[in-house]
Amino acid sequence: MANSRLIQRSLRAAYYRGGTSRAVILQPQHLPANRKKWPTIFRQLMGSGDPYGRQLDGMGAGISSLSKICLVEPYRTNNTRNKDSSNSPAHVDYTFVGLGIENNEVDTFGNCGNMSSAIGPYAFNAGLLPAHLLNTTSGDITITIRNTNTNKLIDSTFSIIDGQAAVAGDYSIDGVSTPGSKIKLAFKHPYGSKTGKVLPTGNKTDILLNHTVSCIDGPNPAIFIHAADLGIDGAILPNAFAKLTDQLHLLEQIRAKAAVAMGLVATESSVARTIPKIGLVSASTTHKVLSGATLPSSETDLVVRFLSDTQPHRAVPLTAALTTAIAARIPGSVVHELLAPTPVVEGAITIGHASGRVQVDAVMHREDPVLPLSASVYRTAKRLFEGDMYWVDSERSGGGVAGEGGGCEGSGESLGMAFVEDCRRDGAGSGFPF
Repeated sequence: MANSRLIQRSLRAAYYRGGTSRAVILQPQHLPANRKKWPTIFRQLMGSGDPYGRQLDGMGAGISSLSKICLVEPYRTNNTRNKDSSNSPAHVDYTFVGLGIENNEVDTFGNCGNMSSAIGPYAFNAGLLPAHLLNTTSGDITITIRNTNTNKLIDSTFSIIDGQAAVAGDYSIDGVSTPGSKIKLAFKHPYGSKTGKVLPTGNKTDILLNHTVSCIDGPNPAIFIHAADLGIDGAILPNAFAKLTDQLHLLEQIRAKAAVAMGLVATESSVARTIPKIGLVSASTTHKVLSGATLPSSETDLVVRFLSDTQPHRAVPLTAALTTAIAARIPGSVVHELLAPTPVVEGAITIGHASGRVQVDAVMHREDPVLPLSASVYRTAKRLFEGDMYWVDSERSGGGVAGEGGGCEGSGESLGMAFVEDCRRDGAGSGFPF
């Protein structure tokens, strides 16, 4: 006899592209009050824990940049929605969740900069902003987002057309085939996301496993190493990079040692799946990108290739690009030493990646040149669909939704913030292990 509990249950959701990533966006108040159910729901929505690596049972696509969930809700403090935006440091709370592909990991350790570009448009379209912003019918608006993973603020400026967040436009980003409406992201005080320090080890460079690296904690922590030190072509494309198993294994060892040296984890065995990221940096060079086009050396200030979960990225993760910009502004770092002496664009750093280029910038403190005051980048985003998604509840305990008598009890913060705290308390910092 069939178990009537194993029926599909609906959950309101949206699906957005943000920059060169895609994610399912949920409002956490629509989730069950029992937050221990959330990881199972997220895995089902993405199709994670797939030994075939394809995520056919969900919205994922077997690539880390497409296996993501974002939680968005009105900014909350002391368990109360702050409706007076003039007294609020932010308008909405945004929690990023990265899902493993072949494994069951649910990772809340860091932010996703690319998906950050979709949060403002989503919040407007979903009616989550104060009335004076929602009443905008046309023109540009700026909202402030608190990322609960890093407790950092992001100003997002985007356009409104006929009462909707604009999608069509003439701004192009490499890695996305169609142009869109420009979105400016300005990350405030973009450093120390995990350690409170720009240089967690206290050094501009460190020697790990006989290799010189720079450990920088920007919008997300990252480790930089000269590609030539590993005998790797700095402009290598992802498919070729993925075949270098010995070098990938060495990079993972270096990443684990760096995580300990940075104070992110106590032991190398407990390092998170995607944080810190590790990037191979090289001087600007003429090379082919994934589209088949040739990118001249005159159009980039440096070239970088990042890894997540031992997978080479097809485009640079945005928070990693911003951290690269910060590293490039620190004299003596691995990145600074490889930076072109004359920038392609004044006041910006043009980074070459596997899909093309991205322009970012970091403004440093005048009196303390190692301290970044802000970091900014331009992106586009697109709403792909809104509707119901489905999941199977194998245990009916803890019914209801988060807004009905549960969700953030004891935390005094948003539901997403409470989930992040749960993960770090019960899952050793990188997500629920069960």
